[in-house]
Amino acid sequence: MCRITLIAGARPNFMKIAPILHAIEAAKEQGRTIEYRLVHTGQHYDHNMSESFFEQLQIPEPHVNLECHGGTQAEQTAAILVAFEKDLQEHPAEVVLVVGDVTSTMACALVAQKLHTKVAHVEAGIRSGDWTMPEEINRLVTDSITNYFFTTSELANANLLKSGVDPNAIFYVGNTMIDTLLKHKPYFKTPAFWEDKGLEPQNYLVLTLHRPANVDQEAQLKAMLDALLAHSRNLPIIFPVHPRTAKILEGLDIKHPQLHLVPPLSYLEFNYLVQHAKAVVTDSGGITEEASVMGVPCMTLRDTTERPETITLGTNELVGTNPKHLKPFMDILFKGDWKEGRPIPMWDGKTAKRIVDILLELQSRQDLGNL
Repeated sequence: MCRITLIAGARPNFMKIAPILHAIEAAKEQGRTIEYRLVHTGQHYDHNMSESFFEQLQIPEPHVNLECHGGTQAEQTAAILVAFEKDLQEHPAEVVLVVGDVTSTMACALVAQKLHTKVAHVEAGIRSGDWTMPEEINRLVTDSITNYFFTTSELANANLLKSGVDPNAIFYVGNTMIDTLLKHKPYFKTPAFWEDKGLEPQNYLVLTLHRPANVDQEAQLKAMLDALLAHSRNLPIIFPVHPRTAKILEGLDIKHPQLHLVPPLSYLEFNYLVQHAKAVVTDSGGITEEASVMGVPCMTLRDTTERPETITLGTNELVGTNPKHLKPFMDILFKGDWKEGRPIPMWDGKTAKRIVDILLELQSRQDLGNL
């Protein structure tokens, strides 16, 4: 029996684990001997950033919610370490599967290795090179104690090989978040505010901001918003406000008829908004992937990216964190000269099946559970 514990903690995790859960269920229906336990660490607890994703992505109720939310990063990490250690001791597994690069990813990988349980990391090997990002530290730590590396790109493979990872432990499978996107694209939902705000396809921008480099300093956040408003040709700007950003915005007096602050949206509503936008302006890595696959122009307000394939093949451009750099990209957008995206290899909606097939093959070779 292949027993897998899957970890979900924050919004991006839910999109990445959903297709893996569905692939496991499909394997079970085919008579394969595989079981899973779903652990929700509780890292995100806003309804539209947590529970609604389980509902819309058809993820079953987790076997346990560790409720490790709030506090500093250190406090949250410590809470997850303590809670997950107890859970894994009570419910042993052959492998703990972690996804992405949030605090839960790193903490649960650490617990698993301390308890002599193998770790599989989905989305392994991506690197921004920016150690000021908490996510980059999480990636480095997680990959340093991972046994099986499931990657999204050849560059991720190269990063792992450069760090000394055994090539036989690297599996280039694609992107499970794109599995979710392609499966649910026919079911995207119009946000409730669509008509009230007079939105029309290709006639508004979507903005998301949450990285410390953009939102921790009020002056930087204000300058970025001012630049976007100045160069967006009077188009409505829809800004679903991350809880982190909402706290900073309270100190700013930015009121503009173009800027529409809205609460965090559900998965199906947010991607409807992206799909029909003129462009997306963001500092989120995952959104750049979704926008590229949907062919929507995307501007990333960061100085580095761990997803360079969205730039070389997709519709994304790296603008940087200097607000003055935004104007040339907006000019290209409104001239109608934005680049066309191309298909990204292995981002085909079949990644989760590849992952489950590999785990079952490892189990048949008795590689799992023998650290």
